[in-house]
Amino acid sequence: MTPEQRSESARKAVNARWAKKKTKSVCNNFPQKIAFFLFPFAQYSLDHRLMQRMNRWRAPRWVRIWTITVTRLGDGWIWYALGFLLLGFGGPQRFAAVSAAGAAAVFGVFVFKALKHLSQRPRPCQIEPHCWSKVLPPDQFSFPSGHTMTAFSIALVISYFYPSLEGVLLFLALNIAVSRIVLGMHFLSDVLAGMVLGVALGCASITAFASMGLA
Repeated sequence: MTPEQRSESARKAVNARWAKKKTKSVCNNFPQKIAFFLFPFAQYSLDHRLMQRMNRWRAPRWVRIWTITVTRLGDGWIWYALGFLLLGFGGPQRFAAVSAAGAAAVFGVFVFKALKHLSQRPRPCQIEPHCWSKVLPPDQFSFPSGHTMTAFSIALVISYFYPSLEGVLLFLALNIAVSRIVLGMHFLSDVLAGMVLGVALGCASITAFASMGLA
């Protein structure tokens, strides 16, 4: 074999090894590359930009007190208190109202737990530590917001039975939803999904009770 032939053979061997290595690299990284090109907003979306702003925002004292108080009420205390008040002073429709709201809330727990398990989306505070909030998340995953789902499902159902409470309940539900974002518990999309699912659950509960002649 002449020197030129040996050189050509060596060059082909090097090219073959390089091509094999490149193919292996491309195959291993193909899913990530597809995700990168299909979802270029994944790391710099509105969700993440807002999360970074909230987690780095040194909110004034009144905002801190307001958000922590509202989110604690959304843990369930405000809804338990509302249920007892309606049972005591809610008039003839009190049992239907509390039952329909309770059904929506309980079914919602199963829904958001299942969705959280499926999505396994980490919470904002797990991705970037919050600069002042020490509120601990009730579970590991973020999507969707259970607090928001419960708030809107109950607010919708109770407003159906007691229209005069609609403004107060909607204001409370919105405040709970916003507090979850400010405290680094949820992304914006978690909260928006919670709103939609909460309204859907509320409507389903009202429809079910109406079909039984109870609403």
